[in-house]
Amino acid sequence: MAEADPKGRFERARCPGPGWEDILAADEIQPPAFMAQDRYEYLGSQAIDASRYYDPEFFRAECEKMWPAVWQFAAREEDLPEPGDYVTYDNAGRSYLIVRQNDGTIRAFHNVCLHRGRKLKTDCGSAEKFVCPFHAFAWNTDGSLNSIPCRWDFGHLSDDKMNLPEASVARWGGYVFVRESGDGPSIEEFLKPLPEFFEKWRHEDCTTVAWVGKVVNANWKVVMEAFMESYHAYATHPQLMPFTGDANAAYHVLGDHVNVNYTPFGTVSPHVQSHELPEQWIVDEFVKYNGRSADNYDPEKDAFNIAVPEGVSARRALGRAMRASSERTFGGDYSQVSESELLDALVYNVFPNFAPWGGFMPNIVYRWRPWPDENACLMEVRVLARVPEGQPRPAGVPLHMLSDDESWSDAPELGVLGDVVDQDMENMELCHEGLKASKNQRVELGDYQEVRIRHFHQVLDRYLNAAN
Repeated sequence: MAEADPKGRFERARCPGPGWEDILAADEIQPPAFMAQDRYEYLGSQAIDASRYYDPEFFRAECEKMWPAVWQFAAREEDLPEPGDYVTYDNAGRSYLIVRQNDGTIRAFHNVCLHRGRKLKTDCGSAEKFVCPFHAFAWNTDGSLNSIPCRWDFGHLSDDKMNLPEASVARWGGYVFVRESGDGPSIEEFLKPLPEFFEKWRHEDCTTVAWVGKVVNANWKVVMEAFMESYHAYATHPQLMPFTGDANAAYHVLGDHVNVNYTPFGTVSPHVQSHELPEQWIVDEFVKYNGRSADNYDPEKDAFNIAVPEGVSARRALGRAMRASSERTFGGDYSQVSESELLDALVYNVFPNFAPWGGFMPNIVYRWRPWPDENACLMEVRVLARVPEGQPRPAGVPLHMLSDDESWSDAPELGVLGDVVDQDMENMELCHEGLKASKNQRVELGDYQEVRIRHFHQVLDRYLNAAN
């Protein structure tokens, strides 16, 4: 339970100067009303126990009590477009085969041979049946038994007994989710209010154009939490400060499993000493370093040559340019799409480990998983792009898995975004080591800018403390 808010002082815990709502109000076109609604919630100021990030017993509790009970983002629809296509999804001691069926539905089976326990698949692809490489026991793509070599020796096994066990599957917005438990909220209840908020942005009309993963030597929560606040930007990403309103950002608690950080772009950070900067310079810095704009500019023109008219703000000029280029690239009418939906970092988090960006820019999607234990995780960065109007959705690109000696900037498909993620990674391993070495074993969080982290831990506690 959050402690009482002393004298209401946290109701407007904000950086002095214009806030998120003020920036939106000055825009040429207003975004959906829910984006400007202040849904910050004071959740207390108590410290977080550092052992939550490295204690093997705490990790075991997560695996036993939390992961089986939650919807986990396991695949995108474009990862398995045709019948027989499959994706393997491993997490927290479980392995699943996510398989497209002949009728277009998707089912999830435990990816374990029922003979001697070998994993059936370790990749993604297409199959007419799943054959265990150990002894050639085989299953159909609907999970039913296909064949057993030397069946005469297994008279005690009926076909029904040998169906692959299933997990629950749900689909929303082009995303495919899996849940170990058959009980619990529907995907719409779990994601609330995301389906309502994303209705206009239609991630189901997007496809994966970049997908990069790397194992990080830090607890999955340490890595994930670095992407839940903009507070670190001025120290970790100084190149972003000319066009990022990091301290102007908004932090909202939206539902039982969902929160959001809205960070404005096209505006100078409050941490920059001189605000007497040319609007053209702000635009030029944004185009060079923001990491998402490349696909929104006319490729036949110089992307660095967006002229800011006299008396027009950088933010408005960027919004106008992106409306025009979005219409050229994707079709449709963008004339009433707000600057915020085209420019800003609208970073939603769905408990426990799924973070889709909102808006109409190429959308970043993060996912973090223990890999394989409390001391390391697999971080994945996807980029979704809108499918041009009237065209079929192409298959998504496969995962580009970086090796231990490669950095995120070695993935050319990420562009300058790779450099930004590399800057974040410089902190991760040292955070994990530092939490173990901490003398007071306390993690102190800001009341406003780090409220999403506190919200995450309170939701996690609800699962860990739930009756078995």
